[in-house]
Amino acid sequence: MYDIIIVGAGTAGLSAAIYGVRAGKSVLVLEAASYGGQIVNTPDIENYPGIAHISGFDFATGLYNQAKDLGAEIRFEKVIGIEAEGAGKRVETGSGSYEARAVILATGAKNRPLGLPNEQELVGRGVSYCATCDGMFFRNRTVAVNGGGNTALEDAQFLANYCEKVYLIHRRDAFRADVKEVERLRVKDNVEFVLDSVITALESDASGLRAIRVKNQKSGGERELRVDGLFVAIGQSPDNAAFARLVKLDPKGYIEAGESCRTEAAGIFTAGDCRTKSVRQLATAAADGAVAALAAVNYIDAG
Repeated sequence: MYDIIIVGAGTAGLSAAIYGVRAGKSVLVLEAASYGGQIVNTPDIENYPGIAHISGFDFATGLYNQAKDLGAEIRFEKVIGIEAEGAGKRVETGSGSYEARAVILATGAKNRPLGLPNEQELVGRGVSYCATCDGMFFRNRTVAVNGGGNTALEDAQFLANYCEKVYLIHRRDAFRADVKEVERLRVKDNVEFVLDSVITALESDASGLRAIRVKNQKSGGERELRVDGLFVAIGQSPDNAAFARLVKLDPKGYIEAGESCRTEAAGIFTAGDCRTKSVRQLATAAADGAVAALAAVNYIDAG
């Protein structure tokens, strides 16, 4: 019987592990793939307080080693279900089962890719899924944003403050985003709307992305846009289906929880990108991990 089982070894999960063991609790972290989550693929982090520059891999490795050195146990097993057992929880994986007094779900979320052939090879070399994280690398250069929701328009607004030119590409003739966001962008001289259009190809050379090909779905016409960066903002997908009977999910599949990181289920907490929240950044994931761990500790101690 562990005090806390954490599902997911990303920034939120490993931060929760650090706070859990420092509070004197036994902690098991279960991860389906590799530690670090999405940040592992980021070549240079510049927006984490107190660290001017660090690669995503080095950041994640530091968290992983810190959690292990403090005494957290980390196993690479995929969680397939969680059942309530009296005052505790039984966590099932493909390899066995574990029991805990409290569980923290920190499964993260994956950015939806465009699905183009060389997209993954260009991540960190011109293709990004986070304008706030990587936008400053493209100061005074030309970029494109793909998407039609609030995130895409907010990304374009952010980039327009630093970039020479921003193309905003959307597959329909109208945006899903709030009207005020659209109007704020419409008056900017360095923003061009490319509507009814989809990206059909990414063109690159040895240095990375150099252009994208865009097709108008109504006219069938194609054009090449010379860009240094492409920011894909067509949504994220959480992986919380296995917990749907235990916690409440919103229509998009995110675990419903506020800044307390408490779910409606007793003894179940959540942290990071897998929960309902408006800001999904490295710093907020770490903060969630701390909040969820301390809430779990208080729940156990009050037990």
